[in-house]
Amino acid sequence: MLAYLPRPPADSSQYGTFPQEPELPAAPRALAEDSWQQAGAATKRSALMPNYPSPPCHGSLVPSEPSLPLSRGSLATQHRPSEPSRCPPATRWYPPLHALSVPNIPSSARSRTPARGSAATVLPAPEGPQGRRRKLLEEDGPVVQAGKRQRQRYVTKVGKCQVNLGNIQDKKRFLSDIFTTIVDLKYRWFLFVFMMCYIVTWVVFGTVYFLDAWVRGDVWHQGDPDWRACIENVDGFVSALLFSVESQRTIGYGSRMVTANCAEGVILLMAQSIVGSMIDALMVGCMFVKISRPKKRAQTLIFSKNCVISRRDEKLCLMFRVGDLRDSHMVDAKIRAKLIKSRQTAEGEFIPLEQSELNLGYDTGEDRLFLVEPQIICHVINCHSPFWDMSAESLRREQFEIIIILEGIVEATGMTCQARTSYTEDEILWGYRFEPCMSLEKGAFRVDYSRFEMTFEVQTPAASAKELQELKELEQQEHSTLSLYWDHLLQPCAP
Repeated sequence: MLAYLPRPPADSSQYGTFPQEPELPAAPRALAEDSWQQAGAATKRSALMPNYPSPPCHGSLVPSEPSLPLSRGSLATQHRPSEPSRCPPATRWYPPLHALSVPNIPSSARSRTPARGSAATVLPAPEGPQGRRRKLLEEDGPVVQAGKRQRQRYVTKVGKCQVNLGNIQDKKRFLSDIFTTIVDLKYRWFLFVFMMCYIVTWVVFGTVYFLDAWVRGDVWHQGDPDWRACIENVDGFVSALLFSVESQRTIGYGSRMVTANCAEGVILLMAQSIVGSMIDALMVGCMFVKISRPKKRAQTLIFSKNCVISRRDEKLCLMFRVGDLRDSHMVDAKIRAKLIKSRQTAEGEFIPLEQSELNLGYDTGEDRLFLVEPQIICHVINCHSPFWDMSAESLRREQFEIIIILEGIVEATGMTCQARTSYTEDEILWGYRFEPCMSLEKGAFRVDYSRFEMTFEVQTPAASAKELQELKELEQQEHSTLSLYWDHLLQPCAP
């Protein structure tokens, strides 16, 4: 029954009055009333002159300035007695069906219902809407906001992905790509593998040299001029180990050497030389790639700490700033964004961390950057954007993450570099804009990176982009209708 009750007007003391309408002649006003009655009384707001806003019925904001609060006053005093009212009477109230449906209704009026006949029935407000209202108020509290800020991120601010891979059964796949596996190791494990590759080969070949000298009897005939030794001056394991190091590293002190008295010694020396060259090529290559990886180049690509939402060219836009701290620029820099958000399908399937694309100007080429000075990247919130229905108030109740990926070629090395960062819903500032950080000096431009993170507040409507578009279309429709009407009125009468 409550769902069919008429919607009450907004509290005039909360939202203020509308500007007084100018006086019109009696005849045009009568014609205007007849025209509005024929067109229908279901219009959201009326206008008696072109481009003149009409008073709202439910406490809506002024279309020309949606973000500014109206002045204090009463809506009932703005209507003349001769003008029919298009709003419900100010004395009729009904319990709100939703905490956000009728904002700022006085508590004394929440329990009143419209009178039927001569007797007014007083009904208590249902507990459901009040509980939902308290829940929404608690969600905006500092405790809940702090809890949301401490939730797990998909990508950290420095670009590290917070995803751990576990229960991998077929780990032999990593050995098939041994080069990438070694390069991806942490430095402490990489240095351990680097040293062990050389130490193990030295020990293995030193042991083989010692066993060969021991079997042939070279160890027991040291200093015998008549003995034809296979490996001279090897009298123990330590001397055999030194001979292995000298042979593999081509040191050649000259005291220990392989003679032509045994074929196995020559074969061992050839095998160690080949294995040593392969280890040098693999480990030195891994060391060079690991040191010159463009991952460290991404440390000099910075992103703004917060995103901002404000109007640009009469469109609601989500913006953030990127910059390069080095003088050597990124070649062919491209930027893209992903929205990470869980959702449930119409069939009941839950999709965790679904990725959707945010258009940063791919169709116009604006995603390709000439990153010489800090750039403000803009995402226009249109009907194809996932933020189309999101307002300033609904933003605080959402839970999502925006991943920013900046890719380019390092000018010094020619390698592809990728820098990443992320923004959660509590890192988006509604109604702000970035301050300029560039100035003109003598003969050049100067970038002040101390102003890179600075923002300032601007006048921005709190409504969603969809609501603003509908409001704009409604204004255009009413302007067109009133223009035709006034053209008909101003047309001279035919004889």
